[in-house]
Amino acid sequence: MESEDERDEIILLLKCELAKVKTQAQLMVAIDKTLKKLVNFSQATLLSCQEDESTYRIFFMDKASGGSTGYSSYNEIISCSYSFCDDLSGFISKADKAQIFDIRTFNLAVAPQWLKLNYASGARELIVKNLPGAGDTKHTLILFADKLNSLTDTHIQYVETIAGQIGKAINNIAAHEAVLYKEHHKACLLKFATDLAAVKKKGDLEAAIFNILDQLIGIKLSMIRLIEDDGITLVPYLYDKNAVFKDEELFKQLLAKNITIDEPISARVLDSDEPVIFNIEAEQKSGNSSPYITLWKKAGKKHMYGARLCIGNENIGTLWLLINELNTHLLKGLCSQISVAIFNIKANERLSAYQKQLETENDHLKEQIKTIHNFSEIIGISLRMQKVYQLMSRVADSNSTVLILGETGTGKELIARGIHDASPRKNKLMIKVNCAALPPNLIESELFGHEKGSFTGAFEQRIGKFELANNSTLFLDEIGELPLELQVKLLRVIQEREFERVGGKSTIKVNVRIIAATNRNLEKEVVAGKFRSDLYYRLNVFPINLPSLRERVEDIPPLANFFLNKYSRLTGYKVGSIAPKVLQQLKSYLWPGNVRELEHIIERTVLMTTGNVLREVHLPNTKQSDNQAIPHFNQTIEEMERNHIINILKQCEGKISGAGGAAGVLAIQPTTLHSKMRKLNIAKREYMNHAQ
Repeated sequence: MESEDERDEIILLLKCELAKVKTQAQLMVAIDKTLKKLVNFSQATLLSCQEDESTYRIFFMDKASGGSTGYSSYNEIISCSYSFCDDLSGFISKADKAQIFDIRTFNLAVAPQWLKLNYASGARELIVKNLPGAGDTKHTLILFADKLNSLTDTHIQYVETIAGQIGKAINNIAAHEAVLYKEHHKACLLKFATDLAAVKKKGDLEAAIFNILDQLIGIKLSMIRLIEDDGITLVPYLYDKNAVFKDEELFKQLLAKNITIDEPISARVLDSDEPVIFNIEAEQKSGNSSPYITLWKKAGKKHMYGARLCIGNENIGTLWLLINELNTHLLKGLCSQISVAIFNIKANERLSAYQKQLETENDHLKEQIKTIHNFSEIIGISLRMQKVYQLMSRVADSNSTVLILGETGTGKELIARGIHDASPRKNKLMIKVNCAALPPNLIESELFGHEKGSFTGAFEQRIGKFELANNSTLFLDEIGELPLELQVKLLRVIQEREFERVGGKSTIKVNVRIIAATNRNLEKEVVAGKFRSDLYYRLNVFPINLPSLRERVEDIPPLANFFLNKYSRLTGYKVGSIAPKVLQQLKSYLWPGNVRELEHIIERTVLMTTGNVLREVHLPNTKQSDNQAIPHFNQTIEEMERNHIINILKQCEGKISGAGGAAGVLAIQPTTLHSKMRKLNIAKREYMNHAQ
């Protein structure tokens, strides 16, 4: 037995050691090595309880008590949260003054695991003392002895003497841990800020958020929802696929459903400058039947934390965490950084989309430049073309849909471009889609765009032609070739001025002026069931019929000279004029390919001409119909002239005078043609049966 001086020296030494304590490990060492010199105990345990809680945790417990078999491991036991049983709460409530208890007086069948473990390790009695100290946390020291009656009133006195110093040591540990916690938070937040600075994609942000939440608070992200461009819809943006309710059917339903900013739970978060703590039990008692409350209840948590994501005063979304306790100031700081990162990602996505749009517009611009090289201006002085010009002038300033009708090669795109260039939309690029040039399975994607992964081969998001043509003009060439299933979707866009990308969920609104063109007779196509009547009536608001080249023979010379100058300049051949004989040949030809065919023939002829005058032109042989007379070498000049006039009359569908009439093609006066027809006995039935 130590002398009184020795005991005082031990107490003084213990107090000095406790004053230096900064960690739980140091406290355990001081109690086990020094306090044991005063109190005959085998192992020690310290309990920690918040005063307003009905549960407690183990602050520390000697590892010596973990040697028994048949129980959970030491680490599992000290990490659990325990509820007070009747016996335990009774003896702790009496322990403001140190008390000695026989451990066998407890009902070990319902005793907590840590008490069973100490009993199994040999403990038979204990001293319990509630430690004094400031704050909301109550600590209880328990010293176990292996033998009954080995703890005495003297030991109680020693515990009472040293209890205050142990309480101060616990406060020092809490203060030191708070400093370390703040330093850890600062380091983590600094790294998080660094990580976010490098974030450019959604996947990088997801990794950074998951990492910071795991490091700081050891939890998983429940959900981030973002507000759509409409300012109303909240859509899922990020969520933890390994969340506690990942397989919950209700979670899957809520995940697939878009909500609005007026949804009650979300509205409370978006209206609050501070994170909102939802007490699940209190919400249910107040009658809140929200499916989110039901879901959180199933997750077994007491609280749900919601915080708004915002840039300045503008809300951009909500963040949700499923956890019992959380530092709201920390969460607010995280949300501020996450908001900036999401804003930057969305800005990068918009920048990328604009870049793709510029690339697409550049392609269209190159196509336009190429087209401009083909037709730098509309050429034509005929009455039929004057009528077209009048119609173009009338419709250009409006937003009305235009349907351009005409044979292949008559310049329908040139007319569409002329209308656009004369309209208020002229400062925006006109977008063209050739409905006949795309496979049916790609037309929808071409028109409306698609989201990444929406179908095989969709490796990235694509902006459709309707989106590109917003506030501009969309030219739908060869509209008669559009498949029926696409006609329905096109009709909806024209009517509603909105659409969804392929694989997309959000609606995109557009202001697009439609100009369509076709060489088909759409009225006949409607009767044949190949074209929807409702779409036809939507498109046929303002029809413009382009005349064929044979109907505007007087325009052939100026067109031919225009193309001559163009290709003389491009090829370097100095061909300055066209011989009258060639012009007569050009006027006599019926031009099934219209202006486009004329251009190609002039281009080819320029390349073959050696002088500075175009004296010869090679026109295609016109295929004769079965009932058409075939000239023979033994025919007289009169017979050849008769057959030629009949052939021209047939191809002009019996028309003699006026634009596109046989007289114009033959370059003679109508009266002269009538005279020749009488002289050669050409009857109407010889050429009109063919026309009919």
